[in-house]
Amino acid sequence: MDELQARHRKELRDLQARVTQKKKAATKKTRKGVNDECARLEQELKERQAREVAELTGNATTGDGDDADPEAAEDGTDDDLADAAAEKLSMSSSQQPATDGTAAATDDAAEQSQGPKRKGNRQKARLARRAAEQDALVAEAAAEAQSMPDMRKAERTALVEQFEKRGLKEQVIRADGHCLYSAIADGMAAQDLDLKPRITPNVIGQENGEAEGNKKESYRTVRKAAADWIASHPDDFVPFMEEPLDSYVIKVRDSGEWGGHMELLALARTYGVNIKVLHSDGRVDTIEPGAEGQTPADGEEKELWLAYYKHGFGLGEHYNSLRKGT
Repeated sequence: MDELQARHRKELRDLQARVTQKKKAATKKTRKGVNDECARLEQELKERQAREVAELTGNATTGDGDDADPEAAEDGTDDDLADAAAEKLSMSSSQQPATDGTAAATDDAAEQSQGPKRKGNRQKARLARRAAEQDALVAEAAAEAQSMPDMRKAERTALVEQFEKRGLKEQVIRADGHCLYSAIADGMAAQDLDLKPRITPNVIGQENGEAEGNKKESYRTVRKAAADWIASHPDDFVPFMEEPLDSYVIKVRDSGEWGGHMELLALARTYGVNIKVLHSDGRVDTIEPGAEGQTPADGEEKELWLAYYKHGFGLGEHYNSLRKGT
């Protein structure tokens, strides 16, 4: 039981820290969803911990074969002492001769009426103690979470320093599953680069005459460019996929799925640009088009800068566009 309680305390502290970080990272638009998620996580943890305590203590039985109270195991020492005292009192009463039959009957009735009441009071006391312990654990976890560093603020401060150091200006991108593609589209537009590749890969099943450019959101054009490149160069990407190529390509092109390194590589090659991803610690991931990539129309090497956020947004990882300062 001690080991289980120790684990429960750690789980509560971890959850409280996680909840605190989520609430700090929430925006006005995401706050309600984050609060609902946090409440659900807390409720699920409480229910699971209650089940684990019940499973651990529920198999115990009392000496006369009746089922034990599931809460009794938590404070067995107190219960044992109480039982011993009650048994001693009962034995003492039984050893005293009754003055008459009426007195004996009265004593028996009193014992029968007080037994369930005493057991009920003990159960209420145990529940009250457990509730107090739970509240104390929550308060302890909350205090510990408050003392933790604000990861969102620290990351933002570090990135701003990196922007100033490198002469970059940040262009805020909407935080959704399209942020990587929207950031690429913004960087391309800032340098007057065409979002439609000069050489469109021949993808089987691609419809002819599909509207591009201003008739579509820019991130959709970028999504399609990434999907087409991946579909036409399967050997470069399939070994790193956890699902069939066809379904992966559809997900990249048509859904709101987050993009990652494979999509950045596909975009670097299809647009013939170097993509530089700046992290808060100053590290820069450079994705180059390589020999397989397209060559820019003017023959000059182009580069796009992205800012990578891990803690700054409630929905998870996020990319903003960076532009060279003027």
